[in-house]
Amino acid sequence: MKDITDFLSYLKLPFIRENYEVMGKTAARNQWDHIQYLSELVEQESNLRRDRSIQRRIKQARFPVIKTMDQFDWSWPKKINQAQVKNLFRLKCIEEKSNIVLIGSVGVGKSHIATALGYQACLKNHTVLFASAIDAVNNLIAAQHTGRLKQELKTYLKPSLLIMDELGYLPIDKNGADLLFQIISERYERGAIVITTNRVFKEWPEIFNNDSTLTSALLDRLLHHTEAVVIEGDSYRMRKTAKE
Repeated sequence: MKDITDFLSYLKLPFIRENYEVMGKTAARNQWDHIQYLSELVEQESNLRRDRSIQRRIKQARFPVIKTMDQFDWSWPKKINQAQVKNLFRLKCIEEKSNIVLIGSVGVGKSHIATALGYQACLKNHTVLFASAIDAVNNLIAAQHTGRLKQELKTYLKPSLLIMDELGYLPIDKNGADLLFQIISERYERGAIVITTNRVFKEWPEIFNNDSTLTSALLDRLLHHTEAVVIEGDSYRMRKTAKE
């Protein structure tokens, strides 16, 4: 019996190692044949491995908090296309390597929806990275200064889904704009992007240091395969203050 435990440890089958004796007694009691007994052990081992894989992907995604659409208050936005948003959760954007841009003012639920999309992608075995636009820029600039730009860029290029939150909330200088352009350009038709922004597309030159040439080139790549979702309403976070 000790040899079996050692072999199962070597094969990295923790559920079977810890439960084969207990399930053996269950199999005897219920008169399972050896195939059913083995099938039950393998199924539970597979479930454990899948759950651990999901948790690992969620951790690697770096979500600030976990959000699901079960928590979303559909009654709060003054305008939101529920059917369109719900259809996004088929995750066709990942399969098609296309983009989603969630547009709306502060507090209407853009980041909630983006996070929920990322969480759903993790559950469906996709790799995800969540980052605010300004954090991405700052990380790339820091890497540039230390000669690690190529390696840091891979952080944003490798995941199946990149979520870039709060684009447009803070201004970006020319260097930062060039670095964000590299991310979007390199992911063009190679990986899906979800962007949340408080700026409509015609205002995007203001985000990118009023560089109309760069902004045009960026939008040309981004909008070629993009679904835009417009959400209108007041800030959900400010509703309590408004009531008071």
